[in-house]
Amino acid sequence: MKIALNGKEIITEKPVRILDLFDNKDHKYGAAKVNHRLRELNYIISNDAEVELLDLTSSSVSRIYQATLRYVAAMAVKNVYPRARIHFNYSVSRSIFATVSGLGHAFLDKNFKEIQKEMERIIAQDYQINRFSFKKDEAIEYYKSIGAMDKVRILKYRTEETVHVYECDGYKNYMFGYMLPSTGYLTKYRLKLYAPGFIMQYPRSECKGEIPEFQDELVFRTALKEANVWANTAKSESIAQLNEIVESGKALEFINICEARHNRQLANLGAKICDNIDEIRLICVAGPSSSGKTTFTNRVRIELKSRGVEPLMISMDNFYNPVEMAPKDENGNPDLEHIEALDLELFDSVIFRLIQGEEVELPIYDFYTKSRIFTEPVKIGPKQPILIEGIHGLNDRIAPSIPDDQKFKIYIAPLGQYKIDDHNPISISDIRLIRRMVRDYQFRGTGCERTLSTWQSVRNGEFKWIYKNQNNADFVFNSELSYELCVLKKYAVPLLEEVPSDSPNFITANRLLKFLKYFETITDKWVPCNSILREFIGGSIFYTEDTK
Repeated sequence: MKIALNGKEIITEKPVRILDLFDNKDHKYGAAKVNHRLRELNYIISNDAEVELLDLTSSSVSRIYQATLRYVAAMAVKNVYPRARIHFNYSVSRSIFATVSGLGHAFLDKNFKEIQKEMERIIAQDYQINRFSFKKDEAIEYYKSIGAMDKVRILKYRTEETVHVYECDGYKNYMFGYMLPSTGYLTKYRLKLYAPGFIMQYPRSECKGEIPEFQDELVFRTALKEANVWANTAKSESIAQLNEIVESGKALEFINICEARHNRQLANLGAKICDNIDEIRLICVAGPSSSGKTTFTNRVRIELKSRGVEPLMISMDNFYNPVEMAPKDENGNPDLEHIEALDLELFDSVIFRLIQGEEVELPIYDFYTKSRIFTEPVKIGPKQPILIEGIHGLNDRIAPSIPDDQKFKIYIAPLGQYKIDDHNPISISDIRLIRRMVRDYQFRGTGCERTLSTWQSVRNGEFKWIYKNQNNADFVFNSELSYELCVLKKYAVPLLEEVPSDSPNFITANRLLKFLKYFETITDKWVPCNSILREFIGGSIFYTEDTK
């Protein structure tokens, strides 16, 4: 049997574990690609294979590392407080937020220190983490016996008859993903008290395998807290709860409740802007890819018009410089997400002159001809704000001639707190990726694989240009719709299933499929025509000509 390990040929006569092919005493590698499939280091190779070892610069390994850290934290809580339960959510500063219930009192500093100490002990012991399979019925009975009803509820929707479980020093759990071979691999992590629980930080691939510095993002944290309160109130924080809403025949009502929440946010936003309309001249909307910025900006315009305010909408995309003038990325290609890909001087001049009451010709950039034309002159009134949308909207380099107290900055992103179960939160970025994949296929002629292959580049741009400015926001709009994955599933699953197993994008496609399959389906005919979700599935009132 021939194995090409990072390009070096190895001959073996019998099946071999990946971990036994190389010296990994420094725990540098956390997983491997075997013939384009992501595999744990404990995976046994039984046929000819090409093997690429992956370290923490890989997003897959970063995800595996985080799952193992959650596993060890849950194990520590179980060891120290057998009747307590730990719950995980994604949180500020690219971290995991953990809360502990069932203590009989509020989470205290001494509880944190005892859990931290037990985690340190488990890691120092370097316990092996072994994977094995249960029959689904056996797994349900096991989870019932330990009171893990959150796992019992989700297993109802598992189509396979087997369930994978990881065992470590007698502790059994499953994190809906791959794991590191042993607890000793967790050499990099930080724990921090963060009321009412604690924060877990871990190495990130976009930080080249290092832990980013913690930044307490007040605006973003408040929005996440509100999202968590909403999920608890609406009883929609887990997939099982969402599915139970659908099965009870209340899906339409739930759609209306979710959309009413968006309407309430818009009303609050409109009131906040109009209360200060004498000072606000520029309204800036920014957010990461597939947040629903275009639909949201149109809905802000409608909300303001309903209050007697007529904003002038200007797209920042029309201020792009010619492509040949754009800065180059690390591969030497034009970086159109770079702030200097925009004609910042022209944009500042146009905004300043409009606010000063001049008539101004607005640019229109043609992305096909790569050229710019100008409109007939336009003029705005003294209480007529300018509404702009673009990824750089919160950056201080945008329109520097306009004082900050005349700008109102809005950050938009889906901030859902989806969970598979108490120990397995669903990444917010995965929600946006599914949105983008569906939209690109529906309306941009872009195949699923193309969207998946460019996603990391998109994410790199977001970390570079968007997230560091989110705390500049005066208002955060949570564009998450708790029912959306039940609708998007119908569109996304067929696209993901078409990704071949030998594709470099199969790892991501397979991971998304694994949790999407748990969602019950909701028909898209009930989605309102002005919903942000319509931007991705079609049928939006904002993209339909009114011919009558």
